[in-house]
Amino acid sequence: MGTKVINKSKDVRNGVKVKKNESETKKRSVPYDPMAVTWMDNYSETMDKIWERVPEFSKPFIVFLAVFIMGATMRGEWLVVLVHLLKYMGVNNDVTMGNFTQVRWSEVTMESLHLNNLVYYWIGTSTISYTMYFAIGGFLHWYYYLNRRDRPHEWKCQPEKFLPPDLERNEIILGSLSLLVTNTVSALTACYISNGGWSYVYHDFSEYSWAWWFLQWAVIFVYQDYMTYWIHRVYHTPFLYKNFHKMHHKYKQPTAFSVTAIHPVEILHIQITLMLPIFFIPLHFIPFYAVALYTYYHGIIDHSGINFKAHWWQPWQPDAIFHDNHHQYFHVNFGFNCSIWDKIHGTYRRKDRIYTEDIYYGKGKALNEVSENELMNDIKERKSENPLAYRNNNMEFELTEEDIKKSK
Repeated sequence: MGTKVINKSKDVRNGVKVKKNESETKKRSVPYDPMAVTWMDNYSETMDKIWERVPEFSKPFIVFLAVFIMGATMRGEWLVVLVHLLKYMGVNNDVTMGNFTQVRWSEVTMESLHLNNLVYYWIGTSTISYTMYFAIGGFLHWYYYLNRRDRPHEWKCQPEKFLPPDLERNEIILGSLSLLVTNTVSALTACYISNGGWSYVYHDFSEYSWAWWFLQWAVIFVYQDYMTYWIHRVYHTPFLYKNFHKMHHKYKQPTAFSVTAIHPVEILHIQITLMLPIFFIPLHFIPFYAVALYTYYHGIIDHSGINFKAHWWQPWQPDAIFHDNHHQYFHVNFGFNCSIWDKIHGTYRRKDRIYTEDIYYGKGKALNEVSENELMNDIKERKSENPLAYRNNNMEFELTEEDIKKSK
């Protein structure tokens, strides 16, 4: 995803170029708090010095790799992938499914449930997950939100607005709690499969046809993305939104940490739904988890608040501004990796509609139905968007006087 990396050999303060070491002579002293990203300010100068030594051509790749590693490890699925990989290599493949037809409750043990050594799986997945969450999440925060904070119009979807410190801290606390849930599910799944638990996942390429192997990439992707669209949309109905999903929408200017800052019930619902196919249809572990990791990678991209744009080989993938619009305008653009679902179901953002937290169901309100105050607030929101976040650097939803007159 391509935001251009800019040379930091010089800095700008109040419109005047100065040498970087002069602009950073006074270092902020911020108390260490692992549940807030402000503590990264204390290490900004050190990070700047290290980053200056990194070759320019490698910086975009490092950022890409950081996002990918965070997405791959954050929810604990890395351990499930590792278990499948070991099974593919013939390791830990000698345990078979037990007979559950006449099991008495007195006979139910961790071994009979295929959950031997569960605690070690949980410790392993949680340790890696939280380490990557704070380390790489902190790096991404430093790279954009500290290192380039003085020129947000070059990279931020909403350049005039930043998430306040109390909400930055809140999203990390909530995100950490939700990770506890996802890591537990991932540890259970990895432990169960490792101990011979039954599923439809296969490892031998010859077990099913190559035609199905290639076809299942599309089947898995469409299933996961379309189900996520509907789960997301359902959580935007009044009751579920107010009691569950509203937590996630406190972050009107999302960051990479916002991706897991979801109500634990909701994130559990999503994770189980996306995992269901491995118990219903034969799927090779490579396509299934490759699509899952792709989804998690773009989950971070889409919540980053950064004007990342899809590559030429991703015609299905909306740019990051698509989901940033969702956070800014609430009940619209429910899709993630495909905008086609919103276009089919009429929930794609329209220029001639306004969207607020009080207007549900993704259809918005026509310009000729809104009050003067609603219209003025909407115009203000539109002006706070960054044209550089859109294709061809063109503000797609700019509202002119002529558009307003036509609507009346």
